Amino acid sequence: MSSEETEVVIVGAGQAGVAMSEHLGAHGVPHLVLERDRVAERWRSERWDSLVANGPAWHDRFPGMEFTAVAPDGFASKEQVADYFVAYAEKIGAPVRCGVEVTSVRRHTGRPGFRVETSQGSVDARFVVAATGPFQRPVIPPVVPRDAGPVQLHSSGYRNPRQLPEGAVLVVGAGSSGVQIADELRRSGRRVVLSVGPHDRPPRQYRGRDFCWWLGVLGLWDAQTPPQGAEHVTIAVSGARGGHTVDFRSLAATGVELVGMTTSYEDGVLRFAPDLAANIALGDEKYLGLLRAADAYVERNGLDLPEEPQAHVLGPDPRCVSEPRLALDLAGADITSIVWATGFAADYGWLDVDAFDEHGRPDHRRGISREPGVYFLGLPWLSRRGSSFIWGVWHDARYVADHITTRLGYLNHPLAPNQD
Repeated sequence: MSSEETEVVIVGAGQAGVAMSEHLGAHGVPHLVLERDRVAERWRSERWDSLVANGPAWHDRFPGMEFTAVAPDGFASKEQVADYFVAYAEKIGAPVRCGVEVTSVRRHTGRPGFRVETSQGSVDARFVVAATGPFQRPVIPPVVPRDAGPVQLHSSGYRNPRQLPEGAVLVVGAGSSGVQIADELRRSGRRVVLSVGPHDRPPRQYRGRDFCWWLGVLGLWDAQTPPQGAEHVTIAVSGARGGHTVDFRSLAATGVELVGMTTSYEDGVLRFAPDLAANIALGDEKYLGLLRAADAYVERNGLDLPEEPQAHVLGPDPRCVSEPRLALDLAGADITSIVWATGFAADYGWLDVDAFDEHGRPDHRRGISREPGVYFLGLPWLSRRGSSFIWGVWHDARYVADHITTRLGYLNHPLAPNQD
């Protein structure tokens, strides 16, 4: 097994790791990017077949390179996104080593830096950047026993409707993944039940501009902390079929049955909270609030953007919202599959340093860990609302790289000669 030294080890070669490499390279800082699979692997192997980016190509990219074969207002497929990061890593000459799994990181004793143990030997580094992001371990709540009958899989394991056995499907979770999977399954001819929790529901476009543009001009991407109680609220937005506003009323009109949050299971019966109408109303208010803020911005700045009064008209609640189902006999409803679009948990078991709070979450400020020399990158709200987007992680990486470079400047400053 080999052993070597470098200034910085970046763990992960997704969008965060590639961005970090670009900025360190620009500063001339020696570093390695260690990736256990391929560059941007999760885009290829942990997403469903028809997935496209949720932001338009003009927005969801790094500043140094545009997408090829995707119109600026188009939405790149998952393969195009993965290919983009591979090409970007090649463009900047990122020192990526694929097929290398980091098994542990520990601080040296009696000297600065860390020992990084990998599947191909060890690396000594003064700094370590955890760029593995938030989507490390799929979370399936322990509600329905695995032997209850229906096939159960996480959204990261879903590929297409043909993958599932014949019959109806319950999709749990109404963020971007859940609503897009439910819509795809319904269009394939399946009966679909969608369990809806609290969510944010922005318009795809309003007055001729994408919601990404509106969040930019309204300064909302720069929000540094989430609204109280909304730290984990999902965003229901879609770039599928050219991009469209997620509308739960429209989903219900196509035949998708909406229910509240999934709460418990007993003797073949799944139960739901009586919160569906409240969750829909909260999403509606966030949607309408953004429209009102956009209208005020247009008037304040005298912009010539077409009015869209119909966008403010929501229509009546469907019956499944006004008279929600609170219990579902899975066998009686022919539910043969459950897709859990219930998010992910972080997994930093390899990072054996004092960088976490009492709940096991990274303890950092803008990616700078409380453990000197350890950094986090690619996490939601790392520095602001935009941190979880492709362009946002690029700017976060620049800040972290500047911090590392400044630290190196002090560490590499020659010691003063002894004074007699």
